[in-house]
Parts: sequence; structure tokens; C-alpha cells
Amino acid sequence: MKKAAQFRSQLNRNIRTFFDQKGYLEVETPTLSPDLIPEPTIDIFATRFDNEFVGSRELYLIPSPEVYMKKLIAEGFGSIYQIGHCFRNNEQIGRHHNPEFSMLEYYSMEMDEQDSIALTEELFAHLDGPSFLKPPFDRLTVAEAMWQFAQVDLDKNQSQKALAQEATRLGLSVPDKAESWEDTFNRIFLTLVEPNLPQQRPLVLDRYPAQIDCLAKRESNYRKRWEMYAGGVELANCYDEETDKEKVAAYYRKQYAILIQEKADRGLVIPDADPDFAEIFTHFPQCSGVALGLDRLQMLLMGKSSLEGVILFPFTGTISSRK
Repeated sequence: MKKAAQFRSQLNRNIRTFFDQKGYLEVETPTLSPDLIPEPTIDIFATRFDNEFVGSRELYLIPSPEVYMKKLIAEGFGSIYQIGHCFRNNEQIGRHHNPEFSMLEYYSMEMDEQDSIALTEELFAHLDGPSFLKPPFDRLTVAEAMWQFAQVDLDKNQSQKALAQEATRLGLSVPDKAESWEDTFNRIFLTLVEPNLPQQRPLVLDRYPAQIDCLAKRESNYRKRWEMYAGGVELANCYDEETDKEKVAAYYRKQYAILIQEKADRGLVIPDADPDFAEIFTHFPQCSGVALGLDRLQMLLMGKSSLEGVILFPFTGTISSRK
């Protein structure tokens, strides 16, 4: 355990040195929030604030510091980064997952997602890890990966019906009840594409389908977004951040409606969403944001195969000790 703690301490110092030398400002934002960005695919932890003078209200453990870091960007903080803890509920617990995890998140002003690839390559060169973590990164678009490993042409299968036919052709079971295009895409991607992605060096999987809604700018059938894999592990996620106030507001309305629809009947937590959040985008700068899983990065840098060799008190240990 001590070796892992020493490694993390040095890793954090190296990361801070890299961003400080580039003129980024380190920030520290709340872990508890009264509202979150609506994300139907993420379940969250809720707790309650009680005070005899100001009353009570539900608060949420953040799944990402994005909601606060964007408020700082709107205030003119410039390029910023943060090392902090994030929380996600109702996810698998295993070698690569823990309900509480460490995140490095950094936003770069006047940069797009392609610029952030180069910046992240610089960061990895600075960290000087094993060969499969060294730049330059390999690159594939999602469309190229889908064709290479599943022989599915995304541009020709933009409807859910067409994509479901492709899934059936590949021997995958698609439920009779209509599912979303994104759900069908994930059936194909997670079964046939992700397990076969090259692992010789970090891989940037670029240009995600526009049907997978997020706060990344749209360009034709795709979004200006990439994810990075290393050693077969999903490690980072990046957007060319949406800066259009009306598009952000529309995203909030749509995703919150989906969130209520999908979680209410299951009794899951439905976090509040700030109806005025889009107002910060009235004058929001061009920027690109990257979220990178620090526990997974440390796991790979240390040559470990599980987060249990990295996190000092993993959730699996907490559960087993209570039995």
C-alpha cells in the first residue's frame, strides 16, 4: 500500500509540474453539489443537508467536476486543471471500476479536441511510462473502427432500424421492443469493436456518432469528441466543448426529460439540474476539455492489472470486511 501511495504522490507532482509550466491554473471545486449536468447513463449518490436555520435539501456527489469548472471558465479563469475525487453509483465493481475514483480534468482555452490530442501526448511524454503508454498515439475514427472490426458502415446506417439489422446480421440479439440508436450501437461496439482495439500504444478513438448526445460540438453525423484507450483500458474522454447557449439549453431539456423517464420507475436518484446553467454560455470561450481517470493511469504505469493494487482502500475490500 505504501508503494502505491508514494507512486501516486509523485504522479500528482509530475502532473502539476506539467500543467503549471504551461500556465494552467490548478483549481479545487466542490465534491457536493445541489445540481448536476443531466446524464441519463450515469447513476449518482445522493445525501442530505440538514440545518435548523436554513432548512434541508438533497445534495449530490459529483460524477465529474465539469459543472463547476465550466462556471470558472465563464468567469475568465483561462486554462485550468483539477485533480479530484468523483463518484458514480450502480456501476460494476471490478478490476477497472470503483464507485469513488480520482480524476484529472483539464480545460484548454482557444483549443479544440485535436489540439488536446497533442497536449495529452505531451503529458504522457512527460510522465515517461512504459512503451504502450508512450506517444505518438495511434488514431482511428469510430467509423473506421466499426468498419474494421464489425464491417458496419456508420454513414449508411444512421437510422436505428438499419443499425439493428446490422446487429442481427452480426449475430447479436436486439430486443423486440424498440431501443435507441445509441443502445444498438453499444451492442455492436462493446461486443465486437472495443475488445479488438489495438493496444501497442495509446489509441485515440475520434469522432463519435452524433446520436450519442453530449456537450461536444457537432460536425455532420459526428461529434468533435474522442476517447483514449491504453492497454485495453478506457482512460480519457475529450470534447471540443459546446459554446452555443441555445444548444446547451436544448441539451439540458432533452437529457433531463430522458433522465426522468428512465430513472423514475426504477426508484433511482434524479438529481436537480440548474435551469439557468446555459446562461454561462452567453460569452463562453472556445475550449477543449479532457477527463482522465487517474487510478487507471496509475494502474497502467505501475504494471498492475487491477485497481486493487492502486487504490488504498478499494470498495471491494470495504464490502468484504463487512461480511
